[in-house]
Amino acid sequence: MRKKLMPFLLVLFVISFILPACGTDGGGQAGDENFMTTLQLGTGSTGGTYYPLGQEIANVMNANVDTEGFDVSAIASGASVENLASILQGNFQLGMTVHVTAIDALNGQGEFDGTPIENFGFISHIYPEVMQVIARADAGINSIADLEGKRVAIGPPGSATQSAAKLILEAYGLEDGDYTPLQEGFGVAADAIGDGTVDASFGLLGLPYGEMESINRSRNIVLLPIEGEALQYIEENSGYGSLEIPDDTYNFLDGPVNTITAYAVLVGSTNQISEELGYEITKALYENIDTMTHDVARRFMTQENFLNGSELLPLHPGAEMYFREIGLQD
Repeated sequence: MRKKLMPFLLVLFVISFILPACGTDGGGQAGDENFMTTLQLGTGSTGGTYYPLGQEIANVMNANVDTEGFDVSAIASGASVENLASILQGNFQLGMTVHVTAIDALNGQGEFDGTPIENFGFISHIYPEVMQVIARADAGINSIADLEGKRVAIGPPGSATQSAAKLILEAYGLEDGDYTPLQEGFGVAADAIGDGTVDASFGLLGLPYGEMESINRSRNIVLLPIEGEALQYIEENSGYGSLEIPDDTYNFLDGPVNTITAYAVLVGSTNQISEELGYEITKALYENIDTMTHDVARRFMTQENFLNGSELLPLHPGAEMYFREIGLQD
């Protein structure tokens, strides 16, 4: 029987970020301006796609933003939820996030139930996030429903991977306690798949994920589909959409596999990044994308895709100024 969707609360984690920001002078509340030029960019776990991409994004900014004292450092983190909560608190000024998670933050829903985060704005599309659920081929797992009683890597706390994984598992009738979770990044999870200590792993990743063939060489894997009534449930209860992974994406695929997708986007603090600096950051990225070397950036982080994922999100005032100047905004 389909279980009712409940908000996924990382209570200790999110509250630990949100409550210290309230009633302090840490610069975390929307409207409390504390503009800075030395910035922290929240990325994701070191084994995922966000971290190396975030380093490249920071390098492009540092090479092309001509503002006195400007410097940005890419920081490993728990990804989407942690990055947005850290922007609220004032610990990060830039963050990479799934656009669905950013919409939840803006509206105080999902992981942010009752506590909207409003001091951020969209700066740039990065790439399509594609959920890739892998399982050991020798574990007898042919469907996500088969993960009951299994050891499953669901992503680190504060990540969009974990939020989406729990939603997907719920759509297939599985709740906390029905499986043994590993709350680590995809790199750690892949190693655990290889040594047989984990049966399956969820990962919101670029497509194709560069290390997937290597994982399969270490331990034969299968890619599990998200389809049918479960897919419909996910689409009705989130901003994720359906995507078919072509059978030529990985050598071990026997045919296309259906899954879900969203956009990875870059957002910036509106009370710690001024309109002027936000303009310079957006301009530097937009005009120097072709210098990036990461495969995902070269294929998806293009001028034509720059506004993908901005729907339902506010633009950072500096980004909006730049987009108006070049005719992307009315």
